[in-house]
Amino acid sequence: MNKIIYTLLFVFGLISLTSCNDYETYADLKEKEQDAISNFIAREGIQVIDEATFKNQGETTDTTRNQFVYMSRTGVYMQILRKGCGSPLEDKKSISLLCRFMEKNLLTDSVLIRNDQKSSFYLTSIGQYIDTSQYVDKMFVTRNGTTITAMFESGMMQSYHSSTSVPGGWLVPLNYINVGRPEKEGDQIAKVRLIVPHSQGTADASSTVFPCYYEISYERVK
Repeated sequence: MNKIIYTLLFVFGLISLTSCNDYETYADLKEKEQDAISNFIAREGIQVIDEATFKNQGETTDTTRNQFVYMSRTGVYMQILRKGCGSPLEDKKSISLLCRFMEKNLLTDSVLIRNDQKSSFYLTSIGQYIDTSQYVDKMFVTRNGTTITAMFESGMMQSYHSSTSVPGGWLVPLNYINVGRPEKEGDQIAKVRLIVPHSQGTADASSTVFPCYYEISYERVK
């Protein structure tokens, strides 16, 4: 009888040890996230600059050097491809913006959703595949001093993530770009590239701890 009990205890011990080894703490997940970000930066040949350098450069990033500025408060890395036409988002003002984007999970190196080019996506609400390039994301944005808030009104981000919440990382560029609408030849809308940690990402990214890479354009609605 004792032999059977000891055998059972040994088996249970092995099961418990295996379970412990399989369990990942929040710290483990954050470390994997940071490794994914660091690997992406190295692989893409990104030159990271600090906010002081960014400010001295007129709040621009040198795309010929593939510069991204690291925003220490949010942990977001940002590259401004185009400042854009028009003017910055005004204080005490609410506007709607149209966005085209690409969202990539940096842990799996896979594109999750995009509407910046033709892409097939199964929309459960209608039970069929759609071309996402036909759908421009629309978000309602409000600025009060240095605080910017937003919610999705329509588009692929809302459909894919089942949420109207706009990732905090998407709002960081609005402090530095113009939000206009082309009115004459040569006018271009603002476009940025972002590396966004889970803490500034979607609800999906926050809950499972993964960073995302984005390419986003912003255009003001008339």
